Amino acid sequence: MSDYVQLDLFGDRPNLDRPPDKALLPFLPQKLSDDELIAAIPDATLAEARALAAEAGERRLSAAIPALESLCNRYAAWGAHGAASEQTAAIKALGAIAGPEASRAVARLIVTKAVQGPALGGATTVAAELGVIFPTDAALALLRHSNPSVRAPACACVRAGYEVVATLIAMLDDSDGETSAAAACALGRMGRAEARLRLKRHLTERPSGRVVEALARVADDEAVVLLARVGRARPDLAHSIIFALEDIDGERAAAAASGLRRHVSNPE
Repeated sequence: MSDYVQLDLFGDRPNLDRPPDKALLPFLPQKLSDDELIAAIPDATLAEARALAAEAGERRLSAAIPALESLCNRYAAWGAHGAASEQTAAIKALGAIAGPEASRAVARLIVTKAVQGPALGGATTVAAELGVIFPTDAALALLRHSNPSVRAPACACVRAGYEVVATLIAMLDDSDGETSAAAACALGRMGRAEARLRLKRHLTERPSGRVVEALARVADDEAVVLLARVGRARPDLAHSIIFALEDIDGERAAAAASGLRRHVSNPE
């Protein structure tokens, strides 16, 4: 009897009568209930993680905060060049949910270095938006980071102290313009006069609400004049500047605030 076996050339063809593989079905997290969504986040695949995190953020699910933090910690093992987009999606969701618990979660992820590499800049930006204040050691590490996308937002996440202030003063000469401006704003909010000259320049060249707020803390007579002038030229900043001028002691600031308020009420 021959041992010859005829190969079935069509044995691996798909069975068109069987239901499609679940993995081939479209993944629609918006169809999940809140509980189902939260339960799916910690063990999500790479393909699912971003969509699940985004949906949790869209729903502002505060109950999802532990799951989102767990997701970030899970991908921490991938290292500085790991699953940055998955961690970024989870941290953006934490930023969208906001509140004290979300702020603490973002702070923990950064302080414990669960988030590194490409995701760290975005995480620090979210931390700044949430009003996170880092412990001194962690703050100094972020301020001295090689990536300006980390250094700049970190300036908003620090508390005044000798080393922090000294580092921020050095950062006034940072080669990255955004980082230099952020350092000046941080020093201004602390009431440090070292930032005054830079803040005046930023008010003239790139005015913004944060520059107005910071300069008001260290304003001199020249700064008052500059604030009033920018308020007339930039209607979008006028009300912020009026409030800032009203917080500055002195007759000059009070007169400038009154004049700007009249200008806003009756523009020429």
